Amino acid sequence: MRSSIARTGAALLVVAALSVVAGTPVRAQDAQAIVGRSSKAYQSLASLSADFVQIVDNPMIDSAESRGTLIQAGGAKLSMRFTDPPGEAVVIDGKHVWVYTPSTVPGQVLRLSAPSGGPVYGYNLLAWFLDRPAERYTAKYLRQERLGNRTLDVVELVPAVPDLPFDRAVLWLDREDALPRRLEITEQSGATRILALSNLRVNRKVPDETFRFQVPTGVRVVDQ
Repeated sequence: MRSSIARTGAALLVVAALSVVAGTPVRAQDAQAIVGRSSKAYQSLASLSADFVQIVDNPMIDSAESRGTLIQAGGAKLSMRFTDPPGEAVVIDGKHVWVYTPSTVPGQVLRLSAPSGGPVYGYNLLAWFLDRPAERYTAKYLRQERLGNRTLDVVELVPAVPDLPFDRAVLWLDREDALPRRLEITEQSGATRILALSNLRVNRKVPDETFRFQVPTGVRVVDQ
């Protein structure tokens, strides 16, 4: 009798263990593969356009929310044109990064040299996280979420190499097209940055002037 009970108990444990394994999403078992798929999908695009909402929460200053339209063509060109605050822009033309924020720094535009070895952190966030992610980050699967009728895999990235200017990033990656819909970055300063994307459009022809910044009349260019 005891032997029969033991065998029954062991069988139940095996069934329970198999149920747990079967119930664990395959995607949860390899977060790096999910991020790798997203990287390949992103790198294959000729262009990406999206509406964005950006929230920066800095405990030393305050929180700020902005919105507008983001357009990218590869990792070297980016246009973020803001509707709120109106008229503001961040443009990467392949050689320079132009940062025009008259609501906080009126009368001037910053012009920075774009790095030749990769994307620009702080501005070109998608390229930064999806360019060679396996070399730069350790990935961990967090959960699955729904956004409308879309299923998203939520993955955490932690720097695996030194000198990256953030402690942690969480990406919401669409299970159907593998493209990001939301990024949440915890920076070393303690600030948190959230970038939410909607109405994605891919592989549309983008005019060259999209990535040109026209300096407004009376605005001073400050090189950094």
